[in-house]
Amino acid sequence: MKAPLFYRIASILLLLFAVGHTLGFRQSDPTWGVDTLLGSMRSIHFDVQGFSRTYWDLFVAAGFSVGVFYLFAAVLAWQLGGLPKETLAVMRVTVWALAFCFAAITVVSWSYLFILPIIFSIVITACLAAAAWLSARPV
Repeated sequence: MKAPLFYRIASILLLLFAVGHTLGFRQSDPTWGVDTLLGSMRSIHFDVQGFSRTYWDLFVAAGFSVGVFYLFAAVLAWQLGGLPKETLAVMRVTVWALAFCFAAITVVSWSYLFILPIIFSIVITACLAAAAWLSARPV
């Protein structure tokens, strides 16, 4: 297999991850018993640098930021998949940085999340690492 295919697979998975995360991170199941906590997160306001915010505001901002990052990573992976091998060989730092970034996200997912983000993170990391390995070799 060639690097562009791994980048394109990673890109599609990242797009799905971005959509799933953005649509799902604010959801909660009533059986979790966190309604009181979520109510507090939404209702207790405090001032931060002149802005009235809640912990829910901070949670939502962090969640949307992650979704935006995944979307950017999807575009970047797609673009990397379209570059000539000579160009990718010069971009060793960039392609490996992207792979290592998702390796770190895999560790975070494994430590704090659940099966779906863990699987997505592992597969995306594997695709990006394989693509980096194949594309960053000198021509």
